[in-house]
Parts: sequence; structure tokens; C-alpha cells
Amino acid sequence: NLPEDAPAPVDPPQRAVGTAISRGPALTIAIVGADSFLGRNLVKTLEHDARVGRVVAIDYRAPSTAAKKTRFYDLDLTQPACEERLAELLSAERVDALVHAAFLSSPTSAAAWAHEFESVGTMHVLHAARHARVPKLIHWSQTLLYGARPDNPNHLTEAHALRARTDTPFLADKVAAETEVGRFAATSDCCVTVLRTAPLLGPTVRNYLTRYLSHRFVPVLMGFDPLLQFVHEADAIAAFLLAVVRDVPGTFNVVGAGVLPLTTVIRLAGRVPLPVPHPLAAPMTGALWAAGLAEAPAGFVDYLRYLCVADAEHAARDLGFRANHTTRQAVLDFA
Repeated sequence: NLPEDAPAPVDPPQRAVGTAISRGPALTIAIVGADSFLGRNLVKTLEHDARVGRVVAIDYRAPSTAAKKTRFYDLDLTQPACEERLAELLSAERVDALVHAAFLSSPTSAAAWAHEFESVGTMHVLHAARHARVPKLIHWSQTLLYGARPDNPNHLTEAHALRARTDTPFLADKVAAETEVGRFAATSDCCVTVLRTAPLLGPTVRNYLTRYLSHRFVPVLMGFDPLLQFVHEADAIAAFLLAVVRDVPGTFNVVGAGVLPLTTVIRLAGRVPLPVPHPLAAPMTGALWAAGLAEAPAGFVDYLRYLCVADAEHAARDLGFRANHTTRQAVLDFA
């Protein structure tokens, strides 16, 4: 189903690290997961960017933000034939950069489908990118994958291992996907940029976190008040735009400045903390999750107990990203 005017594939050019990418008068940017929150907003941003000539939106549903620059392709990453078709269209569109944003923003009880979509789907994307010789890949990851653990330092750098709980599919699938991306980066000439965003918060994003903070009484653990860190939705989009228009390989934490105690976040959101005895929290959350009444499974209780805060220096120094909103401002904008 490629368009008749799609150009023939060509070999990707060699470019210097840290420079703006250019194959011609304007860039062609492909987004897998174009109808996700990040995908829709990135499509909208690229539509208004003079450096971009075409946006190739890839998803099983067209993004509502698509306009004149956007060409949409219907593709489901859970289907076995998707890899060949994706490679074909990436080659035909002569893509300058591929953004992989096809990840769930909230946990789901459909764990088997989520595994096919995220973990196996990422392998499809990487194989297609290798076959099409895509010169650049930007991969969405999350700081949650560091895991909330009692031995975490005050600030986790990109060099720290991803130690999120493997018994929580939402986290385990994303760790597996990023591991595959690391192998791809080590064995290809592709410029690979991994953006690990803190939990997204803001006025329009909707995810497990915004639902958790929308309760009148928000559960917390008795005796625990961990420091939290967020990134404003607008800053997350700005970081992806930077990664699109610059060649900066590597992994970067994308976070807002500052941290806040959990109870302060809840009060700033206009809610009331509801203390729950720690021994009851995990089984109670597990039961509510099984009944479809909780925002996240029991593995997320750790983030209400232990620290998981990432360092932003590498992104500021090498990617040129500094958040315009602090963690506090992200909470207030959400509220």
C-alpha cells in the first residue's frame, strides 16, 4: 500500500555526531506509535516545524493531529507480517529518523497482548530499521525502569542498571525492549538515542499517575513519604524534538528540576493523603487490580515506598535539554 510517488530507497548518509541531520531541503520523520500521547503531540509539533518536510505516522489508528505534512500507514506491531511491511515503507519513504513511541502509558491486565506489542513489537521495529538502513532511531523509555529500591542513590545516572521488578509486566516488557535497543545500537551504524522520561504529568496527559492523583483520598504508605520526580508533558515533547533534529547517540534521563515528597504532591493536587498500613498495601492493591479497580498492579507499591529519582546532567550537557518546568510546576499545571 505504498504511494506511487514514494521514492526509491537509498543508502543513509554519514553524519557527524551532534549536528543537525539533513538529506535534503527538509527532513522525513517516521513515528511508530503515532496515536500515542507522545506520538500525537510530536506529530503536531513536527507539522509546524519548518525543518520537517514529511511526517510518516505509523499506528493502527491515525493520529488526530495529522495535517498536510503527515502520511499515515495502518500497521499493528502484534501482527507477524508487520516487520516486512514496516521495512518496506521505511525504505520507500527515505526516513531520516524513526521515533519508536509504541509503548503503553499505563499498565493493562492484557499482559500477553502487551508483551507482543511492546517487547516483541520492538524487535519487529529494530529488524525493520536494520533492513531499511534507517540512519537514526529515537526510543522512548522511562526512569521507572531503574526500579524503586532501598539502596538507590539520591540521583540515578544513565549508567545505573535497570532494576525494575520483573514480576510486573508493564515494567519488564519495557526493560526487555530497551535491552534489545542496546544490542541494536552496539551492532549497527544507526545513531540510537534513548530518552528515559520521568513520569509524565501536565494538563492534558492521561495515565495511571493522573488517575491515581485524581482520587479525593489518595492512598499512601504509613511511615513512608518518598521523593518524587516528574517531567511536564511539554518538556517531554521538547526533548523528543531535540533528539529528532540533532544527532546525539546515547541514553538520556529526561526529567523536571527538583523533587517533592509524595504527600506534598498529593496536597498540591488538591487531594488528601490516605495512609494505609504497609503490610496490607500490596495484597490490597493486587486484589483491586485483579478486580479492575486499581490504576496499577501491586509492583507499583514500591514507588510509594522507595526513592527512584534520576539525574539530568547528561541530558543538559550532551543533548542540550533543560526542562522549562519544575516537578512542582508540572504538578500545579496538572492540578
